[in-house]
Amino acid sequence: MSLKSTTKTDVNTTELVIAIDAETFENAVERAYQRQKKNIQLPGFRKGKVSRRLAEKEFGSGVFYEEAINSLIGPELDSAVKETELDLVDRPSVEVLSIDKETGVELKAVCITKPVIEISDYKGIKASKTVKAITDEDIDKQIDMIRRKNARIVSVDDRPAQLQDEVIIDFEGFFGDEPFEGGKGEDNPLRLGSGQFIPGFEDQVVGHSIGDEFDVNVTFPEDYQMTDYAGKDAVFKCKLKAISYEELPEIDDDLVKDATEFDTVDEYRADIRAKLEEAAVKQAESAFEGELLNALIEKVDAPIPNCMYEQRIDALMRSFEQQLKQQNMDLNLYFQYTGMDMDSFRDTYRDRAVNEVKLRLALEKIVELENIEVSDEEINNGLAEFAASNGVDVETVRRIIPMNDYVTDLKVQKAVDLVKENAVVTEPASEDTAE
Repeated sequence: MSLKSTTKTDVNTTELVIAIDAETFENAVERAYQRQKKNIQLPGFRKGKVSRRLAEKEFGSGVFYEEAINSLIGPELDSAVKETELDLVDRPSVEVLSIDKETGVELKAVCITKPVIEISDYKGIKASKTVKAITDEDIDKQIDMIRRKNARIVSVDDRPAQLQDEVIIDFEGFFGDEPFEGGKGEDNPLRLGSGQFIPGFEDQVVGHSIGDEFDVNVTFPEDYQMTDYAGKDAVFKCKLKAISYEELPEIDDDLVKDATEFDTVDEYRADIRAKLEEAAVKQAESAFEGELLNALIEKVDAPIPNCMYEQRIDALMRSFEQQLKQQNMDLNLYFQYTGMDMDSFRDTYRDRAVNEVKLRLALEKIVELENIEVSDEEINNGLAEFAASNGVDVETVRRIIPMNDYVTDLKVQKAVDLVKENAVVTEPASEDTAE
């Protein structure tokens, strides 16, 4: 192989012209013939016994050229890319420029290269960090969870249904006089005011008593997930069969002893406060980091190959498909429920993909500018943690993950830490939480 020329044709595009000598090409053609000859058959010859000369005479001199060239493209292209030290972000498109038994083959490869990012002022980025102050109301909400877990269900037969009651209803939905699919339920539990049903449905159950049969008139929302129903008026014929409500116990030391690891209400409230304050600090830190990273994204304005965005969308879609499989669904069924198709679904990920690609490029540039490295100890500790969390040994992890990408990820995380350490906090954390 010889690299004849290297031409930068666009910002992130380079064309390589590669020459493959006649001897290398001839050897590839012979290998192609040897692989195909078992399937070649001509009158007067047993299958697999036709010589290459006769096969080329019968089917044309270039009958084995395509397979021969395809077998050469991979290694020849890899060698050329290595020689030019191009950093590719997609597999090159290859065109055959010429084929000659005497002189060999000439190829043109169009290579999409990683964009060169210029980034500055990544130290001293201003971002707000406000830690939410924890109130008694926040603590009461957590305590109410314990009360609800220990609530007593009280059946009601002497009054109409009210908001927050739990009711049991039968219902069937109609468009005009025709029932519609999925609109029927029997002995269906419903907490009034929960927003579980179509807007307006639950409010119309309020005021009815056990045994009442009544109509509920609603309009499906314009953005309803089943597009055939969106915006349509419907009538649900309902029957109220039971009413109950939760009777919450008073919070006292006895309930705390029975339901928690604490002995008194005061001890329990203090523990809740500590945990909520810790969560508030983490939430503020996460929001702070998000603001910094958004600022980095805004600093990236270099042209970026569209294929990088498409590849990121592909990765996000694969992740979503895995989530669907865990719910015994697939994309086709998801599309039926949402009324989407593949193109519109991919578009929902586009903005996210653009931001993630830009952020990654910015952080990798910071790694380069700051000469960020990771030690063997940091690599081994990370692998050990990953192995432990997945129940495998470290050597197995080394075999199954791309180590170069893993090391790059560690460096990128160090770049994030560097940006955070050098950021300017515009709103300090609350004094109580900091203390």
